[in-house]
Amino acid sequence: MKAFQSYKNPSLAVDLVVFGYHENELSVLLLNRNAEPFANTWVLPGAFVQMDETFLQTCSRVLQTKLGMDNVYLEQLYSFDNPDRDPRGRAISVAYYALVNPHKFTVTAGQMANDVVWFPVKKIPALGFDHKEIFKMALQRLQSKILYMPIGFELLDELFTMTELHELYECILDITIDRRNFRRKILDSEYIINTGTKRDGLQNRHPDLYRFNKKLKKNQFQLSVGI
Repeated sequence: MKAFQSYKNPSLAVDLVVFGYHENELSVLLLNRNAEPFANTWVLPGAFVQMDETFLQTCSRVLQTKLGMDNVYLEQLYSFDNPDRDPRGRAISVAYYALVNPHKFTVTAGQMANDVVWFPVKKIPALGFDHKEIFKMALQRLQSKILYMPIGFELLDELFTMTELHELYECILDITIDRRNFRRKILDSEYIINTGTKRDGLQNRHPDLYRFNKKLKKNQFQLSVGI
């Protein structure tokens, strides 16, 4: 058996697919690189893992220094290990996706970016590296998981109406969902709690305001979606 020191070590990176939701539109946050490779090309935010960092610590560093964000929902997605994915050399990426409410952050571009922009998921530009593949897998994961787990609420304000939640599901899943059936299944699932208050300022109607039930345990969820 070879000695440990005799093996070449590939570079290890973290890439983030940051989803946001605003005005009934699901978007993803992209950086425009100012350095080669792929200078002046849109990419997902990411960074190489330092020797003293965990993956989550690298994610936190990327969010803080490149995007001006912190304390967001994160979930590990997949590892991407094509030997040719980075023209600089062997680099393995562990991808995560994040869910954020754009209202809560003022996005700022770090030193490695010309700009940082929210792009609608249906209008993604050409991406550098293998980031289009990473983005597609993250979108598929989000669309799948929102059907059976309590995710997605991070994209909304703390208080929301049933209509706003229904519109979020329709937007993410890109389908039309029966309102009455959706309401019944969401309430039966105990995903949300009626706050007893109503949304003011809407003409001729004052809908109930709900909040996410943070005390609900994940193993309690079984939202089958024939919605």
